[in-house]
Amino acid sequence: MKFQKKHIISAALVLALGAAVYVNWQFNSHSPKAPAKELGAASYVNATVSRSTADEALQTAALSKGQEDFFAAERVKRQGTQDAVLDAAKEIFDLENASESDKSEAQKNVEQLLKNFTVQDSIESIIKAKGFSDCLCAISDEGVTVIVPDSQLNDTAALVIDDAVTSHYSVDYDKISLVGAK
Repeated sequence: MKFQKKHIISAALVLALGAAVYVNWQFNSHSPKAPAKELGAASYVNATVSRSTADEALQTAALSKGQEDFFAAERVKRQGTQDAVLDAAKEIFDLENASESDKSEAQKNVEQLLKNFTVQDSIESIIKAKGFSDCLCAISDEGVTVIVPDSQLNDTAALVIDDAVTSHYSVDYDKISLVGAK
C-alpha cells in the first residue's frame, strides 16, 4: 500500500510539472516579443511622446556652423599643446648636458602623453560610433572631460559616454565630466 501511494504521488507531481511547462510554452509562444529596452531608458507618468520625422533627426544630428568651428578650434589647440610637450621633450633628449633624471622625466611625460593620445582617440571613436556626430575627449589629472554637441544630449547620453570612457580608461564615474557644446 505504501509503495503504491508513493508512485501515485510521484506520477501526480510529474503530470502537474508537465502541465505547467506545457501551459507556459503555450502562453509564451503566442505572445509577441516585447522590444528590448535600452539601458537607461525611462518612461514617465503622463509624459507626452512626440514622434520626430527623419528630417528632424538629420537636423539634430548635423552640427551647426558654430559647433563645427568649436570642435575644429579645440582639436587644433589640443594638437598644438601636444606638439609643444613633444618638442620640449625632444629638446631635453638632444641636450648633451641634460641629466639622466631630466631625460627620465621627459621620457615618462612622453609615454604618458602618447598613452593619453591613444585613449582619447579610442574614446572619441567609440562615442562617435554610438551615434554622436562629433566628440572631444580630454584626459587630465582631475579626470576625463567629454564634449559632445548640446543637441545630442538626452537621457541615455551620459550612460553611453560613461560606458565608453570606463571601458578604455580607469576612472571613477564622479571624475567624468560631460559637456554640451552649443
